[in-house]
Amino acid sequence: MKTIIKLEELGLFVLGIYFFNQLDYVWWWFLVLILTPDLSMIGYVFGNKTGTLCYNLFHHRGIAIALYFAGIYFSNSLIQLSGVMLFTHSSMDRMFGYGLKYETSFKHTHLGEIGKK
Repeated sequence: MKTIIKLEELGLFVLGIYFFNQLDYVWWWFLVLILTPDLSMIGYVFGNKTGTLCYNLFHHRGIAIALYFAGIYFSNSLIQLSGVMLFTHSSMDRMFGYGLKYETSFKHTHLGEIGKK
């Protein structure tokens, strides 16, 4: 089952790359921005509750999709780019087993415990 989920996430990652390609940005922006949602981990400096909220906010695909469509609605490519990058980054994270966080610990995710074999 894990392999199927990883393949599904790979497909969503490729879809994110496709949508990035539809925007009018040069490719080096993709490389610069792909890891920026991880800056949300800074929230953990203020405790697990704040860290979890910040991390999950920037790794939630529903929010990413809403941003993308808001960018289309407002004809704003920067908002679209934000949505695409959040979506693509989230898919990449889940492909590697990093899911949305629980307040108990950074290692506890909706995909299981990070580092557990």
